[in-house]
Amino acid sequence: MTENERTALRDAAQGAVLFHNGLWGAPMGFLWAGSDGSPAGRLPQWEEEALALLERRGLVAIRPGVGTRDVPVRATEAGERLLGEVRAAA
Repeated sequence: MTENERTALRDAAQGAVLFHNGLWGAPMGFLWAGSDGSPAGRLPQWEEEALALLERRGLVAIRPGVGTRDVPVRATEAGERLLGEVRAAA
């Protein structure tokens, strides 16, 4: 796992990332979550790419939502386990 992937996984595990499905005009993609859970700006391209890779590997999941709301991106159980192993090795 690269440092970029670890950072992206950590951000998802901390609830700092949302996913926008593109339904209300803005382009589809990952956003920062503000302290109140609302969108707070786009993630850098490198982190979006890392999150897309982590999702394909089953380490993060985009929680399904209703309607056009941005939805949280969370670390899966496997992602949490991997983060624990990384912390233990440090």
